[in-house]
Amino acid sequence: MISALSDQNFVLVITAAAVLSFWAIWLAVTWQPPMEARLKALRTRRMKTRSEQVSAARSSPKVASIGLMRDIANRLNLLRGAAADQTSRKLRLAGFHSRDAAVIYVFVKLTLPLTLGFVMIFLTSITGVLSVPDDLQLLTSVGAVLAGFLLPDFYIKNVTSKRRETLNRSLPEGLDLLTICVEAGLSIDAAFRRVSKETAESMPELAAEFEMTAIELTYLPDRQQALENLADRSNSEAMAALVNALRQTEKYGTPLANSLRILSQEFRQTRASKAEEKGARMPALMTVPLMVFILPTLITVLLAPAIMSALNLT
Repeated sequence: MISALSDQNFVLVITAAAVLSFWAIWLAVTWQPPMEARLKALRTRRMKTRSEQVSAARSSPKVASIGLMRDIANRLNLLRGAAADQTSRKLRLAGFHSRDAAVIYVFVKLTLPLTLGFVMIFLTSITGVLSVPDDLQLLTSVGAVLAGFLLPDFYIKNVTSKRRETLNRSLPEGLDLLTICVEAGLSIDAAFRRVSKETAESMPELAAEFEMTAIELTYLPDRQQALENLADRSNSEAMAALVNALRQTEKYGTPLANSLRILSQEFRQTRASKAEEKGARMPALMTVPLMVFILPTLITVLLAPAIMSALNLT
């Protein structure tokens, strides 16, 4: 009787932990970084009152859920110190600029290992859905916990690399539009804002970066800091070269349109050379599939009639 009650309590604990973890993971998956809402709020923040912002925050259930996550993270001291700063910077490189991104990331990284570990225990030890030997059940559960620790970092690294590649690929076209705006007489912050408006649908990542830079150039007291923030958010060599050109223009007064045109040509040539490099690697990459899958089939088709004829003659 006591063992049955203990098993029942253990199942209830596993079920509650799994529901809580799946709820946190669902919020993390369905949550979108409110870049457009934040940019719009920054553009119109002088027209909004604090009472409207508080009422909007109270009326949103998603904000209340994130507030609960923040309270748990603050009680566990997960959002303090140098590790929290590194986490925030890592999320900014991935394109998650909201302050709630760090809360959700820390909460998911805390609950996902427990979820995977409890689920593995439930599937192997309790229900027996997965037939794992008894001496390997503990090792399987530990592996699930380690996978839960590593999966969020792998996801952030993947998103960061894809975002960097997207920015590098779309930057030449953005620089062409920026050059046209500068030659038309617009200031650099107005040119950034105009390009971000024109490329919001075709190049959303680049448009978001340009819009954020335009806002920081308008409101920050140090314009150099706004340009440095652009390079820090993107973590791209091409964007760093653009920032250096803009800083030299701000400091020495050199013609900006010529610098942007030269940078656009260089980035376009770099993009073309990378495409040619990938194309040149294809024959070497296709050698292994050719030898493993195509050649045996081809040899079989060619030799099978001769072998069958020889067997029939004998």
